[in-house]
Amino acid sequence: MEHSESQQHPIGVYLKVWLLLFVLSAMSYMVDYLNFQGMVRWSLIIIFMLLKAGFIVAIFMHVMWERMTLITAILGPPTVLLILIGFMASEGDHTFGTRVDYLGQPEAAERIHVSDVLGEDH
Repeated sequence: MEHSESQQHPIGVYLKVWLLLFVLSAMSYMVDYLNFQGMVRWSLIIIFMLLKAGFIVAIFMHVMWERMTLITAILGPPTVLLILIGFMASEGDHTFGTRVDYLGQPEAAERIHVSDVLGEDH
């Protein structure tokens, strides 16, 4: 009978990634605490979210230690979908901008707050 040895990853790798995830989460909360607004806020939130998801998938789901063909098969389709979503968002923004340029700003296109719809005070 053969004795099969399983590969054991050092616990230090997991603890370092766990600490890094904790720091990234703290930085994500600091975005709200420091009251960033606009594109800076959403860019930072998405960057921290993608970094945390990437570390979780790479280390805790053991994708980092898989063969490149499996990694490509797993991560390829979502990457292509994200690129296509980016193209669609860009095209939608271009189409809306063209309509505003040629037809003017629609009267009903004013910004409203959630409390305006729900009838609550700000």
